[in-house]
Amino acid sequence: MTTNVVIAVGGLLFCGLLYVASRYFSLWLQAYVTGTRIGLLSLVLMSLRKVDPKVIVRCKVMAVQAGLSDFSTNAIEAQYLAGGDVQRVTLALIAAQRAGIALDWNTAAAIDLAGRDILEAVQVSVNPKVISCPNPESGHGKTLDGIARDGIQLQVRVQVTVRTNLLQLVGGATESTVIARVGQGIVSAIGSCDSYRDALADPLLITRQVIEKGLDSQTAFDIVSIDIADIDVGENIGAKLQADQAEADIRIARAHAEQRRAMAVSREQQMIALTQEHRAAVVLAEALIPSAIAEAFRAGQLRAKRQSGLRNERREKTPMPATGVFRTSSISTALTRLP
Repeated sequence: MTTNVVIAVGGLLFCGLLYVASRYFSLWLQAYVTGTRIGLLSLVLMSLRKVDPKVIVRCKVMAVQAGLSDFSTNAIEAQYLAGGDVQRVTLALIAAQRAGIALDWNTAAAIDLAGRDILEAVQVSVNPKVISCPNPESGHGKTLDGIARDGIQLQVRVQVTVRTNLLQLVGGATESTVIARVGQGIVSAIGSCDSYRDALADPLLITRQVIEKGLDSQTAFDIVSIDIADIDVGENIGAKLQADQAEADIRIARAHAEQRRAMAVSREQQMIALTQEHRAAVVLAEALIPSAIAEAFRAGQLRAKRQSGLRNERREKTPMPATGVFRTSSISTALTRLP
């Protein structure tokens, strides 16, 4: 019975060793031959820690063969467990070393975990790339439009050459920020020109002003150069604005004239109404004259003398001149007939 147990245990050990040898021996041999010196037990423990030993060995072999020895296997495993791309980090370190760029494992790992493509960043740092400003894919137009002091519009397309600033890649502004800053600087530089002819005669006048502003500060890029790809003359915005202002002034003047005309018409109507009111008052006053005369006669405040003879009778019958005024005797006779 004891013999059977020993045989069973021995068989299990043999199978385990055979499994380990079949899975890890080739990786261990590869590491040993290349001078990486990763133990067989370390490879087994990597699997227990949910780390792919093939990836770790491959990265370590590439680093050692490239002459990099400033990071350990544990650092690679930690980056792998954190979700980083250890292969691209390793390739980026190798490319940086070949290009003479100062870059260590901790910085590269931090850039990778921040979501930036560290390998592309190193490649752009070695081989600067050209950015179109404005970006045709952004949908904000194909040109940067600025207006000189004389009111003439200039339409500009700019090519910005940048390279990656690895020290500010973590936390630095992205490519869109550089495009926005360059566009703002171009418009401001055009606006500072006294005439559009100055910008057409010397386009470097614009680029010099933009570069001097240090638009690449706090960004992940260093601006190498700013080149004017195309510059065209647009509309005469100043003349258009003056024409619009003149048209607005005309409308305002017409409105004021119409207001004055309406007030004049209103005043005329008021005067007509006031005249009619005064005429009515005069007619009313004239209507009160006969009754006032009668009242005065009854009160004895009005006297009329009777005259005898034919002469007086003729005078009573003879009306006054065409002025409409009668003699006193006639008035007296008329008043005596009142009720």
